[in-house]
Amino acid sequence: MNYDELIRFISYFLDKVFISYAFLLIFSYTGLSIVSGIALNYYLKKNSFVDYSVILDSPLAPSVSVLVPAFNEAKTIVDNVESIYTIHYNNFDVIVVNDGSSDDTFEELQKAFKLERVNFAINHEIETKEVRGVYKSQLETYSNLIVVDKENGGKADSLNVAINVSDKDLFMAIDADSILEPDAVLKLVKPFLERTDRRVIAAGGVVRIANSCVIENGRIAEVCVPKNLLARMQVLEYTRSFLMGRMAWAKLDGLIIISGAMGMFDRDVVVQSGGYAHTIGEDMELVVRIRRYMSEQREKYKIEYVPDPLCWTEAPSDVSTFGRQRSRWTRGTIETLTDHSKIFFSPRYGAMGMLGYPFWFLFEWLAPLIEVLGIIYAIILYFTGNLSLNFILITFLFVYTFALFFTTWAILYEELTFHRYEKKGDVFRLWIAALLEPFILHPISLFFSIKGNIQYARGNRNWGKMERKGFKHKQGSKSKLQLLANKK
Repeated sequence: MNYDELIRFISYFLDKVFISYAFLLIFSYTGLSIVSGIALNYYLKKNSFVDYSVILDSPLAPSVSVLVPAFNEAKTIVDNVESIYTIHYNNFDVIVVNDGSSDDTFEELQKAFKLERVNFAINHEIETKEVRGVYKSQLETYSNLIVVDKENGGKADSLNVAINVSDKDLFMAIDADSILEPDAVLKLVKPFLERTDRRVIAAGGVVRIANSCVIENGRIAEVCVPKNLLARMQVLEYTRSFLMGRMAWAKLDGLIIISGAMGMFDRDVVVQSGGYAHTIGEDMELVVRIRRYMSEQREKYKIEYVPDPLCWTEAPSDVSTFGRQRSRWTRGTIETLTDHSKIFFSPRYGAMGMLGYPFWFLFEWLAPLIEVLGIIYAIILYFTGNLSLNFILITFLFVYTFALFFTTWAILYEELTFHRYEKKGDVFRLWIAALLEPFILHPISLFFSIKGNIQYARGNRNWGKMERKGFKHKQGSKSKLQLLANKK
């Protein structure tokens, strides 16, 4: 084979690889959206007449600990704790872990909740950093609030400390910038009660973006489309991911991630599998590991997913913070997939091994790399006269149309189901953002995904700094804490 024949062979091979990958990607996302639609329709019909007060009043309802790891969260931590106390549930406690914050996180908690240090026996089932002290609120309303002050050890270490402190059946891990819906715990507990054929070991729900929403007394008082364009585009991204992606994967039993912003877990299973690992993507890694544990123990289990919007979180509104978040997500994904590589196409691990893991490997980890290689390849072909400008434009138009259709379908899903954006023009503003997203958010995400791959290859395992803007409060409203303080 001479040089020209080799070049033609390589060109032919790459053409087939890129075209096959593109069609496989389109087919996969289309299939997931169909499965998601079927599962969502079934869920809505099944739950249309559910009386959650039965769970609320039942003595059989499992006890729950709400775990809140906090590092430099002074701007949102009080709102977060207040939101937890708006939930409708009886048997629960709240464990906030101050992970050696360098800002006023602990001081804000102490001032707002009148904390007092107590003697508290901690069950050290999982090894962690040293605990400096355990505090409880002197306010009667917050008598089940526990605040742990500890040395800095990272998010995973904070969650492990909280698990050691907890004595409940289940725990719900949430981020310190999260605002919970009042029925969040009830809806996440329900799958643990209704399954009899197998053990439910975890449940996740939909996370929405709270930027520009109005917060009153720890609750979302007014749902608003983010004014910031970057945050608004992330609304579209979250809607596609949670409503159309994870819903389908839960139905297919291939779900391998529950958002760190909110997830509920069987405490015993997590402890038996070693707790949270000290990784960049501890939320994804935990789900994969407890699934591996159950499969290797040959126990029947299930990961459930609740499509209701149960939690609201603050999304990055500037490129710098967004970039740090996305590069960290990329590094966390790579770390989890490489640490659990034995799952890849292994029938021993069921749908997780045969569907979930391969999808994340091919279309989450490799997708940005293949896309960049495809762009470089197309540029080379164009400048060597082997690719016409018309073909490039037609291909771009096809990809853009598919992306726009997929996002429009996600917006329609939201409108036909939960319809949280009620203001006139909100849907139109989201659709305008959908028109711009492929030109703004996607290139930025692509850049930081590649950067994350490079950072991982160089050994970067740092979490990275996340700056919070804080939530928008309704003017003139007083928080529950302020009202309590006035009564004292």
